[in-house]
Amino acid sequence: MPVLDRIAAFADEITAWRHDLHANPELQYDVHRTAGFVADKLREFGCDEVVTGIGRTGVVGVIHGRAHGANRAIGLRADMDALPIQEVRDLPYRSTIPGRMHACGHDGHTAMLLAAAKYLAETRDFDGRAVLIFQPAEEGGGGGEAMVRDGLMERFGIEAVYGMHNIPGQALGTFAIRPGPIMASTDRFTITITGRGGHAAQPHLAVDSVLVASHIVVALQSVVARAVHPLDSAVVSVCALEAGEAFNVLPQSVVMRGTMRALSKSVRAAMQERIGALVANVAAGFGAQAGITYESGYPVTENHPAETQFIADVAAALVGEDKVDRAVAPMMAAEDFSYMLAHRPGAYLFLGNGDSAGLHHPDYDFCDDAAPLGASLWARVIETGLPVR
Repeated sequence: MPVLDRIAAFADEITAWRHDLHANPELQYDVHRTAGFVADKLREFGCDEVVTGIGRTGVVGVIHGRAHGANRAIGLRADMDALPIQEVRDLPYRSTIPGRMHACGHDGHTAMLLAAAKYLAETRDFDGRAVLIFQPAEEGGGGGEAMVRDGLMERFGIEAVYGMHNIPGQALGTFAIRPGPIMASTDRFTITITGRGGHAAQPHLAVDSVLVASHIVVALQSVVARAVHPLDSAVVSVCALEAGEAFNVLPQSVVMRGTMRALSKSVRAAMQERIGALVANVAAGFGAQAGITYESGYPVTENHPAETQFIADVAAALVGEDKVDRAVAPMMAAEDFSYMLAHRPGAYLFLGNGDSAGLHHPDYDFCDDAAPLGASLWARVIETGLPVR
């Protein structure tokens, strides 16, 4: 793969960092060891600024290029947190903490950005500032939003920001991206159905909340099939149902939990309205009552066109045009880099992880061969976006 020579020279070091992080996974904002590891490395590399505690446990490193007075800055972001999953692979560097593992490759993302930091601090072949963002709590904690609220963009003068995620099944040595929506919004809903409990042998005297819930599960599938434009993407899934305890008692109530996802604000809002109406009317048709609450999650991750073309061009110059998919299909998973893209122009792209288990799978592992390439792309983004005048 076309890895920069200097980065290739310390590839073993990158792997060692990644394995250390993999063996010591931490969750959401409780990434104190990881953040300390990152901050120590950035200081060791000679970063001009190393700031901790942004977004509670985030770390930011700043590297000045040749022209110290240049007022431009580009941000590069990596996520640091792991997942509450038990690792099943017997790796030499497997997780040392039961019930936790890096099942999404954030250990690799952090190692890649550290490698870019080491290279950029040595070479400084750019004008302006490289702002290296190490974010906590991507996995459901909204760490990206927390860092933005802490003044990340304003404090470091970031004019554009970029993020990258590995993708299992995508060929090693390739990149993929698209302008516009690339990952979905995600919202949670909780539905409570209240009927009238009774003996299972006398259903005519009860209002069967389980039957009502069953019809609602089926009816919800009509939201995407019949209430969303066929060319728009959306998902509604009921993922948990709690009802009763005995085999011969019709329970008084049922609680249902699920997720809805969309690739646009308009579809997101329309689905919420449609779900509420369906749930209420189906329940009423059976003589039951229904209540629904929503918990808003991450917004749509939407790439800016100019920045998407820029990073795709940088990737093509690095690996060749045939190794860059500029129109990859969007994913219905969510990503809190969306908060950063809502405050600054930028783009989010995918890096091939080769033939590995899927993300969030207990058998997953980040491919170490991908890290030097990802680091090389980050280096080229800075050198190309902040050229020496």
